[in-house]
Amino acid sequence: MGTRLAAAMADAQDKLFRLVAAIPLLLLAIAIVFLAWWLGRRIGRRRLRWLPAHSDNPYLDGLLRRVAQAIVVILGLVLALNLLGATALVGAVLGSAGVVGLVLGFAFKDVAENYIAGVLLSLRRPFAPGDHLLVDQYEGKVIAVTARTTLLMTLDGNQLSLPNGLVFRSVVTNFTANPKRRFDFALPVDPGESLSRARDLGLTAMAKVEGVLEDPAPSWSADGYNLKGIDLRFFGWIDQRHNDVGKVRSEALRAVRGAFARAGVRGPETVRYREEDKQVGHEDAAVDTSVNTDIDAQLAAAQRASDKDLLTPPSTPAP
Repeated sequence: MGTRLAAAMADAQDKLFRLVAAIPLLLLAIAIVFLAWWLGRRIGRRRLRWLPAHSDNPYLDGLLRRVAQAIVVILGLVLALNLLGATALVGAVLGSAGVVGLVLGFAFKDVAENYIAGVLLSLRRPFAPGDHLLVDQYEGKVIAVTARTTLLMTLDGNQLSLPNGLVFRSVVTNFTANPKRRFDFALPVDPGESLSRARDLGLTAMAKVEGVLEDPAPSWSADGYNLKGIDLRFFGWIDQRHNDVGKVRSEALRAVRGAFARAGVRGPETVRYREEDKQVGHEDAAVDTSVNTDIDAQLAAAQRASDKDLLTPPSTPAP
C-alpha cells in the first residue's frame, strides 16, 4: 500500500514539475494566439491596396479581408499548438474542420450558391444601380445587389428580391445598356388597299412623332395576309435617355391611324376608322413622350436605404 502511494505521489510530482516547466511555452502560445487575432483584426480593417484592379469593389475587398483575417488567425492557432507539441491535435482539428465544412456545404448549398453568384456579379458588374432589367420574367430597375439577393423595383413601384443565383443563371436583358430601343405595332388594312400608299402614309406620320429617331429611320413590313385584311407592322426607334418607349409607341400608333383615316385608307370589315381619328395630329395638343419618371423618387429612396450595395464603390476608403 505504501509503495503504491509513493509511486502515485512521485507521478503527480513529475506531472506538476512538467506543467510548471511548460508554463512559459503555454504563455508564449497564448501570446501567439492573441497576436494572430490582433493582427488578423488589423488586416480585416484595412483595404487591400495590393489589389488596385479591384480596389473600388467593396464586395471583393471585404471578402478578401475576411479571408486574410481567417488565414492569419488559423496560422497563429496551428503555430501555438505545434509549439506545445500538440501536432496530433492540429491534424484532428484540421480534419474535423474539413468534414464540418463539407457537411455545411451540402446543408447550405443554395445559400452558398447565392453568395458566390453575388461575388461574381460584383466582379463582372453586368448592370448598374438604376438600370432597367428583364430577368427571366421579372422586370424592374436595379436598387442594389446584396450578399444573397438582387433588389429590383418593378415599374408599378413594388420591391422585388431575386436570388443572386437566379440572376446569374438567367438571360438578363438590360434595356439601359443601349440608349436606342426599337418599338413596333401593327394596323390592319383592307386587302384591296394599296400597300405602298399605306406604307408611305404610315412612315410619314411616324417621322413627325416627337421622340421617333431619324436614324435609324422608321420602317415597315406586311405581316399576315388573308381575305379579311393585311396587317401592316411599323417599326421605329427612340433614344431612351430622352423619351419613353411606351409613350412614343402609343403616339405613333395614333398618328398612323389618323393618317389612314384622313387619307381614306380602309380597314378590314371588322375595323372602321372613326371621324375623330381624322383629327389626330391636327387639333391634338402636344403629347408628352418624355422619359417616364413615375418610380424615380421611390427608386432613389430605396437605393439610399440599401447600405450594402455591392455594385457601388464606397464613398471614402477605409483607413
